[in-house]
Amino acid sequence: MAESAQIGTGIAGAVMVPHPPLIIPDVGHGEEKGIQATIDAYQKASEFVLSLQPDTIVISSPHSIMYRDYFHISPGHAAAGNFGQFRAPLVQISAVYDSELRDAICKAADAKGFPAGDLGERDPALDHATMIPLYFLQEAAKDSSPFRILRIGLSGLPLPMHYELGQMVEEAAESLDRRIVWIASGDLSHKLKDDGPYGFSKDGPVYDRRIMKVMGSAAFEELFGFDESFLESAAECGHRSFVEMAGALDGRAVTPQMLSHEGPFGVGYGVCTFTVGARDGSRHFLKNWEEREAAALLEKRKSEDSYVQLARASVEAYVRNREKLTPEKTGIDLPSGMLTVRAGAFVSIHENGQLRGCIGTISAVQENIAEEIIENAISASTRDPRFSPIRTDELPYLEITVDILSPAEKISSPDELDVKRYGVIVTKGMKRGLLLPNLNGVDTIPQQIAIAKQKAGIAADDDNIELQRFEVVRHY
Repeated sequence: MAESAQIGTGIAGAVMVPHPPLIIPDVGHGEEKGIQATIDAYQKASEFVLSLQPDTIVISSPHSIMYRDYFHISPGHAAAGNFGQFRAPLVQISAVYDSELRDAICKAADAKGFPAGDLGERDPALDHATMIPLYFLQEAAKDSSPFRILRIGLSGLPLPMHYELGQMVEEAAESLDRRIVWIASGDLSHKLKDDGPYGFSKDGPVYDRRIMKVMGSAAFEELFGFDESFLESAAECGHRSFVEMAGALDGRAVTPQMLSHEGPFGVGYGVCTFTVGARDGSRHFLKNWEEREAAALLEKRKSEDSYVQLARASVEAYVRNREKLTPEKTGIDLPSGMLTVRAGAFVSIHENGQLRGCIGTISAVQENIAEEIIENAISASTRDPRFSPIRTDELPYLEITVDILSPAEKISSPDELDVKRYGVIVTKGMKRGLLLPNLNGVDTIPQQIAIAKQKAGIAADDDNIELQRFEVVRHY
């Protein structure tokens, strides 16, 4: 039920816009007329933003600095850029940053242990996904009062964390009595047509239809339901940007208006505006989604076998209390083979459909399988160099699998591999890379070998390698 209080500071509205460089006349040289519907919608969206009289415009950009495990917020007091990379260097854009708002967000992120801040900037220049919205805003503003901006990048972290970042931005704006409007810059699928610059994928048009339905109705909870492999297949650009924006609108009544959607050049362009109304307790989408996910995972855990139960218990004991379990202390009824047989084991941890940690041993290191699982579960949750250690608040949302490996056997040809049945070990000298079998997105033997080479640090074109294969028993 909507609350009666109206919003003064904090989020005042939002827009979703694309960023095709050719939309700038000096870049398009007339080609921009092919997306006139997008241009007209962009102008309306810009007028909408200015009508809300924001103190600060927040722009989430897919082409700002992007890290796998960190959200970058642009530092400094101002920045500028031009369209030189698109052969229009005379088109220049500059902006003043809201450093006070940025500092408040960074402070909040530090306090929560949330991976966001203004560290790691290599190039301060504005990117085109930021400059194109500013180009239209400055065209529409004319003699209007200048505004400051906050530029936020995306990350390789799960979608719910992008939403959480949006919430943090809005909370910081409210704490400073700052009125903000969010511009979510992002193209849709890049694979809409065979003759487009990126070719065609059947998931391209599907993504465009789905995302425009979601954004056109402000059904933001559905943003979490886009599988990562589907997003990759569709070659979308702006999904995480849209999720960040949705987070800033959390708990607000929202009136959406879809202004345009087209893709004549093989890339989808969508424009929507979002008018913010009263607070609405039914629209806490991340909270609602997390509660359902936790309940579903709790139900799923009831069917986990003893191998996964042991791995989960080991992760939870170590993350919560830095306690390393022994097989006798778990309270789990372990099969006798887990205590008497030795084998290599891998523990894989996923969260929100994305890998969160994976560590294993090719052959036995511990006294038995149970101890192998305990050690590798702790390592996967806290020592995988690709990820930050798992936090206590993540524990309810983890999905865990355990793979028990057969002894590896040397093979003479890739023809002896099968991506569904066999894992592969690629070795050259002291370099060794392993890839488990039956992984999502790994469909061919060359692809399997290439990924194992990459993990080993072996050159892609180096075929002077030794191959081994192994089988696994996967436990859920």
